[in-house]
Amino acid sequence: MSKQTALYPWHLAHGARMVDFAGWQMPLQYASQLAEHKAVRETAGFFDVSHMRPLDIEGEDARRLLRYALANDVAKLDAHPGKALYSTLLQEDGGILDDLIVYHRGINTYRIVLNAAGADTDTAHFQRLIDQHAWQVTLQKRPDLGILAVQGPKARAMVADLLQLPGLQSMKTFTALEENDYFIGRTGYTGEDGVEIIAANTQMPALAERLLAAGIIPAGLAARDSLRLEAGLDLYGQDMDTRVSPYASNLAWTVDLRDPERNFLGRSALEAEIACGDGPRLIGIALPAGIPRHGYVLEDGSGQPCGEVTSGIFSPSLQCGIALARVNVPIEPGSILQLVIRGARKSALVVKPPFWRQGAATFSFAEEC
Repeated sequence: MSKQTALYPWHLAHGARMVDFAGWQMPLQYASQLAEHKAVRETAGFFDVSHMRPLDIEGEDARRLLRYALANDVAKLDAHPGKALYSTLLQEDGGILDDLIVYHRGINTYRIVLNAAGADTDTAHFQRLIDQHAWQVTLQKRPDLGILAVQGPKARAMVADLLQLPGLQSMKTFTALEENDYFIGRTGYTGEDGVEIIAANTQMPALAERLLAAGIIPAGLAARDSLRLEAGLDLYGQDMDTRVSPYASNLAWTVDLRDPERNFLGRSALEAEIACGDGPRLIGIALPAGIPRHGYVLEDGSGQPCGEVTSGIFSPSLQCGIALARVNVPIEPGSILQLVIRGARKSALVVKPPFWRQGAATFSFAEEC
């Protein structure tokens, strides 16, 4: 049976269409996906993301655990309590178990936020590593906490005013503020500025009402997906999973190999992949006509299959089809491929993600498209 967030009754009362997502009942949309998407791009909207699971990690070996378990290096956070880091969590062969954000809350004290589908598996993975190395680390699940993501160019200013937290105005990206029973991170998944508010489940309905009264509209999973894809951001389970590495998922920037002494889990496999040279890679494509869908095949100039779509939509902001696709040969941005849509071939422009940045498209179609 699907789980419910603390806002489930609130969603129903406000007309949300609910669907199962990763074992949770979540709002797909309210009145209009397009209106929700537009609000986030132009002003602000808010999402219930309480299906994502906070996990608190502390103990004298907490830093050691995370330096071993994550491809990115939490040592970057040592001098910056309150700073956050995005990373992939790898298995030994370099496959991606999950992607996550880790917040540094003090010496050997961290909070990570896990994706809904993998939260229990990830937590068990961390515990196995702790047990294998006899590390002194405590993992604390936080089912008492919910998360609201408020996103959009005016989101941070509106939340700062609403919650009377002027410190939000000067917050840098990928930092967190803990004040007045709120844990607020300046992070997001839309390509816009904004914050994610972690607070007690008991506060969630009242907080949602206050956001709504302030003119920030609720948005569902449909808008969240179109926004993140325009921003070129991966979705776990579609654009990355245990079968592919960060290098095959446009996430090489999440891998920190600078410390030769940090033998993190999966490092040997990643170094072997680098030594082998080019392998599968994730690219962006844009179509002036046609809507790309998961699993659609891409062909090169000679008509040979060269990859397939992992995530695709009709972009509300760009008014064209866009997608992330994994290809098995090197392909440069600006190249033209053919996407097979129900037997027909549509020209697709190769784009380096993101597709949308700071209110404008990052590409334009050539005549050959």
